Amino acid sequence: QVQLQESGGETVQVGGSLRLSCAASGSPSSMAWFQEAPGKQREWVATINVAGITAYASSVEGRFTVSRDNAKNTLYLEMSNLRATDTAKYYCAYDRQRRWFLGRTEADFADWGQGTQVTVSS
Repeated sequence: QVQLQESGGETVQVGGSLRLSCAASGSPSSMAWFQEAPGKQREWVATINVAGITAYASSVEGRFTVSRDNAKNTLYLEMSNLRATDTAKYYCAYDRQRRWFLGRTEADFADWGQGTQVTVSS
């Protein structure tokens, strides 16, 4: 089992920026960020494969940037122009089997972190 540890979540104001990190114990593979807002289902945010190719949900495209450092086996999510609707717990996820596939559903990822809370206040 791959261990994932997110960090960087905090309370920021609308329009602010934040960077989340996720340290992974396994070898580089496709990884993703998901968000889970209170009372809502977990939703896909972004995915990056080992080559750095990315995919984004339409709600965050142009505002969020996913990146990775394969040498450190760390995933990042740069969040800018934050909205109140971005308030959620953010989880990183790891695809054990596919290094190139840009998964977009929870079923694509076998390993999950504990999440980090992002609160955007107005």
